Formats: sequence, C-alpha cells, structure tokens
Amino acid sequence: MNRLLLTGGCGYIGSHTCYVLLDAGYELIVIDSNINSTDIPLLKLRDLNYSKYINFDKNLKFISGDIRNIDLLRSIFLESQKDGNPIDGVLHFAGLKSVSESILNPISYWEANVGGTISLLKVMNEFNCGTIVFSSSASIYYSAGLKLLKENDLIKPTSPYGYTKEVIEKILMSTFESRSQNWKIANLRYFNPIGAHPSGIIGENFSTKSDNLFPHICMVASREKSYLEVYGNDWPTNDGTCIRDYIHVLDLAEAHMSALKMLNDSSSKIENINIGTGNGTSVLELVTIFEEVSGYQIPVKFSDRRKGDVPFSVADNSLALDILEWLPKRNIYQMCKDGFKWLNKNPKGY
Repeated sequence: MNRLLLTGGCGYIGSHTCYVLLDAGYELIVIDSNINSTDIPLLKLRDLNYSKYINFDKNLKFISGDIRNIDLLRSIFLESQKDGNPIDGVLHFAGLKSVSESILNPISYWEANVGGTISLLKVMNEFNCGTIVFSSSASIYYSAGLKLLKENDLIKPTSPYGYTKEVIEKILMSTFESRSQNWKIANLRYFNPIGAHPSGIIGENFSTKSDNLFPHICMVASREKSYLEVYGNDWPTNDGTCIRDYIHVLDLAEAHMSALKMLNDSSSKIENINIGTGNGTSVLELVTIFEEVSGYQIPVKFSDRRKGDVPFSVADNSLALDILEWLPKRNIYQMCKDGFKWLNKNPKGY
C-alpha cells in the first residue's frame, strides 16, 4: 500500500481527495495548520460508505502543524521511514488562497505559499521522496479573449496569489532540472471547483472572505446575505457577466489520484495539466441553474468590476484527457445539487 503525505489535507479540495484516496486503499498522513480550516472533515470521513473496510486508525493520520516547520516535516518523514513504510509521494494543497486578501497582504502569501513549498521540497529531497502533485491554479494564465486556455498559453497572473503559484511552478521546474532522475512532478492547474460529496457529509465551509462565486450564492440561499453582488455586467460575454469553468470537487479529487498513478507508472517527468471541464458557465447562468435546483430565488445586484478579474477562464482539458486515466463525469446541475445538499445539511458549516 502506498503511503502519501497530504499538506493542507483538511481543506475543501484536500478532504475530498482524502475520501477518494482512502476508498482506493491508500494510507494517508495529513498535515494542516488549520488556519483557514478544521480537522472535522477528516472525522466526517468515517461516516461515509466505503467500498471496502477502512481502518482509519491505520489508514488516516492527522498532524496539526505548519509545513514551514521544517523540523516537524523531517520528523514525519523519519517516523514513516523507521516503521518500514516510507512516504511514497506528496499531494501539496497547503497555502493561502484568496486573491483579494493576497492583494492586501502580499508578504503573508509569499511567506506561506512559497516559503512552505521550499521547506517541503527540502525535506522531500533529504528523504529521496521525489513524487509530488502540486495544487496550482488557472489564475496564473493571462486571459485576454474568449478562447480556451492551453497549458502553453501566456503565464501572466494578476494578483500576488497568482504570482506565488507561478513561482512555485518555477521552483518545481528548477528542482526537476537540477536532479531530473529523482523527480516526478504534476502541476494541476485548477479551474473553479464547486459542489460537495453527494451525501452532504463533507463540503465547503462557506465564508464571506471567499473570492469564489458559489459560496456567496449559498450564503444568499441560507439568508446570511440578502443579495449576490456581481462584479460587472459589461464584460464582453453573452450576458455581460464573467464566464468560468466550474468542475465538481470530486472530479478534481479523482484527477489527483489519476495524476499520482500517471507519475508512478512513469520515469522521471514534469507535467503542467489543466483540470477543468472545458465548458464555460456565466455568473448569471450559474445563478439560474442554482435557482432551478434549489427552488430558492437569488437576488442579484451589480457593482463595478473587481480588480484582477478576467471575462473568460475556461480550460482546454485535452492534455488531461489524453495523459490521465480521467474524465470529468459530473455536470453543472450535479455540482449545484450536491453543493445545495451540503448547505441544507450543514447550514453553519462544520
């Protein structure tokens, strides 16, 4: 059985990836500082129906800590090495992720995201663990028109958050080039994950701090907010609102497992891979679909465009379809249905 380290594994994407990996028989160690999360999702995983018996005490271990603590990281790798089951690979989710917050507090983002990654790579190198799947972002792309984004398109982020993702990819490339025979790296460039596990047991903690659209739609539905603020209705799109590529969080989680399998079956390599559906949905279209699924009306008010926004961000996912044994299976209606079920069962979050 492979043993994996998940940094930031208590978060929205990390916890759903834990579910997918546990169900596939992996043994997981999760490290998370819980600055913007809680370990409750890991406890909730016990309530889900698995296709096989999972010994949680053996297969899932949680460690509270920050990946910038290099001594803590060393102790995790060393303990695994001593018990005869070393860490085979890392899924690196840990980091701060708010575009607007990064504009206000850029130093925090450079320190947490880039500094944390450097500490992680140092320890991985010390323990000859060279397989890593990195949580990158479509925010690194320069999106000027209404065309699908390809992995070789211009990289030109518009926020400190995006800059940190770009720089981490460069650090990973430099690391690979320095000792290519030792490293297998996949940079997964996420588009817009939404939805939840269909049971409603795990999902996304909705926060007013979030830059993402779907949490704010849900907060209007739960009457935490009186209306949805939409930033601009004069974008060069069919209805004047921004278009994004929304992907179900479980499809994204499954892409991580597929990326791991690809790396394990390969010789040394580094790949940049878009993870999206290839389908665009505008803000107003998403609101309409959510209203259909939930039965709730979502009042909308338009305001000025938001700094850092682009009119169109949709993946060309042909590379992922080609090199991963993966296909996004859940449509936008399923995303809204599952996200709404999570909201109904957990109106106050975890």
